Parts: sequence; C-alpha cells; structure tokens
Amino acid sequence: MKLTTRNIVPTLLLIFSIVLTACGSAATPTAAPVTEAPIATEAPATQAPTEAPTEVPTQASAAPANPNLILATTTSTQDSGLLDVLIPMFEEQTGYKVQTVAVGSGQAMEMGQQGNADVLLVHSPSAETTFMSDGWGKDRALVMHNDFIIVGPAADPAKIKDLGPADAFKAIAAAQAPFVARADKSGTSTKELGIWAKTDVDPATTKPAWYIETGQGMGASLTIASEKGAYTLSDRATYLASKDKLQLDVLVEGSKTLLNVYHVITVNTDKWPKVNYEGAMAFLKFMTDPATQEVIAKFGVDKYGQPLFFPDADKTDADLGL
Repeated sequence: MKLTTRNIVPTLLLIFSIVLTACGSAATPTAAPVTEAPIATEAPATQAPTEAPTEVPTQASAAPANPNLILATTTSTQDSGLLDVLIPMFEEQTGYKVQTVAVGSGQAMEMGQQGNADVLLVHSPSAETTFMSDGWGKDRALVMHNDFIIVGPAADPAKIKDLGPADAFKAIAAAQAPFVARADKSGTSTKELGIWAKTDVDPATTKPAWYIETGQGMGASLTIASEKGAYTLSDRATYLASKDKLQLDVLVEGSKTLLNVYHVITVNTDKWPKVNYEGAMAFLKFMTDPATQEVIAKFGVDKYGQPLFFPDADKTDADLGL
C-alpha cells in the first residue's frame, strides 16, 4: 500500500508537468504575429504619394530669372488702348512684370541707345533702320500696321478734303490755317516732316504763327487740335479711340505714303550687357505669336466697327512696300 502511494505521486507530478508543457507550447502561436512584418511591408505603399511634390520645383524653375522688363513704346499703342489688353496677357503667360514708358518713337530709341529700355515697340521705319545699322538693336520683327490720317475741323477752311497729303499740307500753309505738330521726334512727327519736305514749305524751321508745336503725345495733340480748330496728322488708332471727345473729321486718308508700320526691337546686349534680353525676346515672340496676332486683328472691331491695327507677323517689310 505504501509502495502504491509512492508510485502515484510521481505519476501525478509527471502528468502535471506534461500539462504545463502543453500549455506553454500552445501559447507560442499567440506571440507569433508580434514577430511578423506585415506592417513593415506596407510602408512603401504609404510613402509613395510623398513623391508628388517633387513636380513643384519644375514649375518654379520656369519663372523668369529677371522678371522686370522695361518697354519703351510709341504713345499710339498706349493711347489706343491696345497695350491695356496685350500687356496683362503677356505678364500672365510669362511671369514678366512690364514697366511701360510711352513716348515718341525717337525718344524710345534714345532710351535704347542709353540702355534705359530692354525692348522697343516703335513705328518709325527709317529711324529704326539707322538704329539697327548703328548696332543699338539686336533683333527687329514686323508686328502690325495701320495708317496715318489728316484730320481737321468739319468746316475745312483750307479745303483739303480728299487731296493728297503733300497737296493738303500746301493748302494748309497757303490758307495759314492752324496746324498742330507734335515736334517730339515721334514716328508721327517724322512722317509729318517727311510730307512737308515734299512741299516748298518748311514750317518746322520758319515757325509761322499758324504752326503749333506741342511736344506732346498723339492723344494730347489731338485734344489741342480740336480745341483750336486746327489740322493735324494722326495715326488712325489714336484718333478713333479719342473721336467721341474731338471736334475733328478725317479729311485725308488712303494714300500709300500714309502707311504706319510697327516693329519690336530688342536692345543689343553687346552695347548694354545688363539689359533684360531674355525678357525682350519673350516680348518679341509674344507680339509675333499667332494667338497675339489674332487679338490684334480683332482689337477695336466691336467698338469702332473696324480694327485699329492689322497684324503683319507673317509678312516682310518688302510686302508692305518698305
């Protein structure tokens, strides 16, 4: 009986030990998920979207290195309202900020010669040719044209209606009728002096009382002519844009000698290395781009029933008879 009892106790201990071992081995699977790596294997998928922002520097790099651009231009492009349409378009498309200086074409070219402008928009072909041959300009592109007209009071005291430009000027001088001259080295002033040169009259030199020099832009000169009941030579665009405020009629028009042609010119970096040539070329390309040319072709039609300018980027100077 004592022998049996001794045998039972070890047996019970053995069974208890087996049970504990079984429980320990059963617990190991519950710990297994802790050592697995499903979370780590998902990390690349969560990191992938962070690659997208790397595209942003590409857009930033497209911004101009020097966004400031000085445009010296004739007053007619400003007074007509054309630049109020085109400059915001150019700035939005390219990122450049344009400082527009509206003066006569001669003064605009002087700014280029002095390195005080990056790009020019002018309408004085003979002076432009000299500007380029003297090395002040680097690139020159035909942009558009309209025409000059001779306007005056409806009563037309000098009786110039439908005469040719030179004959009209002769009649004005003979009648000593008041004539307003810009006298500002502009393309318009150059054209006017060229017409006087075809007559036997030189009022710019003799300074008769009827010859009124303003030294101002086209818009201001038209206003003065209207107030004084005087004749003047104007580009058509500025006249049409100001017509409602003027007491002036178109009396002479349509002559080939009254063609008014505009070019864009970049200032030569060989003369002025610090000019913004990249910006100047961007403006030249913008002005000659087909989309911009289409805007130019339509400008003024809705308000005046006719375009104020005619696009010419697909033509040459020879095509226009220059």
